[in-house]
Amino acid sequence: FGALGHTAIEALNWGAKMGGFYQNTGEGGLTQYHLKNGGDVILQIGTGNFSFRNKDGSFSSTKFKEKAANAKVKMIEIKLSQGAKPSHGGLLPGAKVDEEIAEIRGIEIGKDCYSPAVNPSVHTPLELMNFIAKVRKLSGGKPVGFKLCIGRRTEFFAICKAMLETKIYPDFITIDGAEGGTGAAPLEFSNRLGLPINEGLFFVNNALIGLGLLDKVKLIASSKIITGFDMICKFSLGADVCNSSRAMMFAVGCIQSRSCNTNHCPTGVATQDPVRTSAVVPEEKRHRIYNYHANTMESFLELMGAMGVAT
Repeated sequence: FGALGHTAIEALNWGAKMGGFYQNTGEGGLTQYHLKNGGDVILQIGTGNFSFRNKDGSFSSTKFKEKAANAKVKMIEIKLSQGAKPSHGGLLPGAKVDEEIAEIRGIEIGKDCYSPAVNPSVHTPLELMNFIAKVRKLSGGKPVGFKLCIGRRTEFFAICKAMLETKIYPDFITIDGAEGGTGAAPLEFSNRLGLPINEGLFFVNNALIGLGLLDKVKLIASSKIITGFDMICKFSLGADVCNSSRAMMFAVGCIQSRSCNTNHCPTGVATQDPVRTSAVVPEEKRHRIYNYHANTMESFLELMGAMGVAT
């Protein structure tokens, strides 16, 4: 919330409720719009700690504990990096930071909101493991994992080494690919940084197998997963779960006009302009979200059946 308008968030959550899947909050944090229609939620802790931050940007245990206690919050995801911006932050233009966004995120009205490259609570692999343990305790034992786009392979091995040393294990790891899309990344980063999803997923799966950690961690694949065939591909490379964001954006009305940063999205999806967001009617768009999910699952099951694989 902040990039997308509140009506888009409501529609996505409503569709998730109808389809029996979950919605990830994204780095903007948990809002009333993620809870309005009863869909399950993954609460993401972004690098800016938005929605549960102190004035200096540090992590607020008190605010986080309050939000994580909501029954609709099923898992916690710590974002290290995403899409095509490993070790790089993003920017929410000041034109989008109205009074409501500022209050929800804990930032100043009308000023550009920068998502830092690194979470102030996590600078080393050991700190990441300790933060996972802290967040798990604060959330009352809910599953906790982290999200990243693989850059240097050695850095992921360092994280695995920290798991072995501390005996603290994430419940899941979300692997994003370089082809993941975001309007918040500079073009040179989008075009050149990070491993593609298939290569990154294959690497992480093999690394966890080699280190004897795969039985402790579930893998979530996330990057341009749109069709049933995409799902089969990711499962064959080691994924346990697939996330889909771009296709859901299409379902809710995105036409890729690439005007997300202007606050003038022509379809009312990626804007905070109340006149434009009114074009996205949750009661109608929820059916498109649900139908996309149902059709994708149907094609996935048909393909699996054609290959003689039991599901």
